[in-house]
Amino acid sequence: ATDLPPTETETIAERLVASYFAEPRAIQHVNSYDLPSMDVVARIIDQCRELLFPGFVGRSLARATETELKEHIRERIDELRVALRRQLYRGLHHQVQLARGTRELECPRCAAKAARITERFLTRLVDLRRMLALDIDAHKEGDPAAAGTDEIIFCYPGLYMISVYRLAHCLLAEGARVIPRMMTEIAHRQVGIDIHPGARIGEAFFIDHGTGIVIGETTVIGDRVRIYQGVTLGAISVPRGEDVPRGKKRHPTLEDDVIIYSGATILGGNTVIGKGAVIGGNCWVTASVAPGQVVTQSGIAGPRAR
Repeated sequence: ATDLPPTETETIAERLVASYFAEPRAIQHVNSYDLPSMDVVARIIDQCRELLFPGFVGRSLARATETELKEHIRERIDELRVALRRQLYRGLHHQVQLARGTRELECPRCAAKAARITERFLTRLVDLRRMLALDIDAHKEGDPAAAGTDEIIFCYPGLYMISVYRLAHCLLAEGARVIPRMMTEIAHRQVGIDIHPGARIGEAFFIDHGTGIVIGETTVIGDRVRIYQGVTLGAISVPRGEDVPRGKKRHPTLEDDVIIYSGATILGGNTVIGKGAVIGGNCWVTASVAPGQVVTQSGIAGPRAR
């Protein structure tokens, strides 16, 4: 393709720049404070996973002594602290400026809050490792094809998404908002699984294959739940012009030991899938299901076999 003549390029540039300063101004951010960076947040995910799964993610530690390992981990924590605090600050600052309708370049309160969130998050990494160890055990138990922990960490998109979700959910619970959403969206692009960081997911969560799974913001999932590819845990559409109060439960609840097979769609904030129930493939569910029941496309198939 040939380049545009300079006069045409100049005309297009002038028109674009003019549009940037016309209303509405929400779709550009120029001559203002720094915003979070998707590239840096992606690196933060990698830094976190290196601390959660040392030796599997990041540099090889096969021959590291205990002293070398401690020094390596200290360095990674310090790098993560700096990067995360900066990105959290930018996200918090942006939210404040949006709410106020201002464009102040600095916000000491946001800086202090970012530092507090960062330190609380770092102290929870050990707890996150415990949770992820249970998720890995659930993958080993749920998938006969899983050869071992190494294969699950290296190769399973479900475990990757769960690890990023748990990091993002922790940050959201501590008071961040933009960065957790960026984290889960980065993972969504990578593995095709969309989990909102606001969802509440219990222990030993197993995602098999995973592609096309959607889990909405107010979803509640109990312990030892299994979900297969193409499952949607969503909200029922709101009539045009009708407002939904912030925080209202819009997505379903799955109690402990539920299994949802591929392609199933479960909708609504009042929909509860009872403990031990099974939802068959490609089912459409908008009403609660009793504990232990099996739902197929033909209807209720009776209690789940034990």
